[in-house]
Amino acid sequence: MKLPIIAYGDPVLRQKAKEIDSDYPNLDTLIKDMFETMYAASGVGLAAPQIGLPIRLFVIDASPYEEDEPILKDFKKVFINAEIIEETGENWISNEGCLSIPDIREDIARQPTITINYLDENWEEHEETYSGLGARIIQHEYDHIEGKLFTDKLSPLKKALIKGKLDAITKGKVDVDYKMKFPNLKRKKRF
Repeated sequence: MKLPIIAYGDPVLRQKAKEIDSDYPNLDTLIKDMFETMYAASGVGLAAPQIGLPIRLFVIDASPYEEDEPILKDFKKVFINAEIIEETGENWISNEGCLSIPDIREDIARQPTITINYLDENWEEHEETYSGLGARIIQHEYDHIEGKLFTDKLSPLKKALIKGKLDAITKGKVDVDYKMKFPNLKRKKRF
């Protein structure tokens, strides 16, 4: 089932997400729905807070970037209760966007290599190191479960320049081809 994606401005995107356990209700269905929602919105990652759930869960499928980095072929993963242990390397800048912040893309600096500990959908624990675009996608989604957005990494000037666009998103004044839920969309009264 395709779920509505929560738009910028909703408080759930600013909460530090809580860990879950294997008893979390309908987790398999939720993961399936998150992938379906992500694909329908042409995304490569989706975190649970982006569908209104403040839990430490995100999914990624970086295979669209296989041409740039062949290692990303079939790079489809589920991350539960993830913790980034280490980020290393000299910052590199790449353009990022976010399904919760449509129509805004900015150059963001991140360290190129990460080591992350997480559980997969079978509750098996992994500690793995990733570099390049795979690491960047993981970092972006990880930020969501930490209550952070890519716009937080922008300079005050850049933030000021996009403030009007961000305000418009919170009010639903953005054209997207996927379902969204906007925090400040006023419902018209019917008499």
